[in-house]
Amino acid sequence: MEINVKDLHQKLESGDQFVFIDVREPWEYEEFNLGAQLIPLNTLVNSMHEFEEHKEDQIIVHCRSGARSGMAQGLMLANGFKNVLNLKGGIMAWQEVYGNEKP
Repeated sequence: MEINVKDLHQKLESGDQFVFIDVREPWEYEEFNLGAQLIPLNTLVNSMHEFEEHKEDQIIVHCRSGARSGMAQGLMLANGFKNVLNLKGGIMAWQEVYGNEKP
């Protein structure tokens, strides 16, 4: 399951409650981020326990293009998380539509 940048923008603008995870590397996050919690993909497996209480909640993961966050989504679903959405096109898609506007 995916979410597009316009739907994500609307969720962020309206203050919807969801868990928001950026699985890029720290240097990518420093260049530009949407305010999500940074958990690089290679550390996600060891960090999943931090989200145990959110197994039923909506979680949105993103990366630069959607590939790494797609892997993160698969890992989380395989570990019992029920409602994990991948940001289609990642930060690249966000910047195409919104430039460097932050939510």
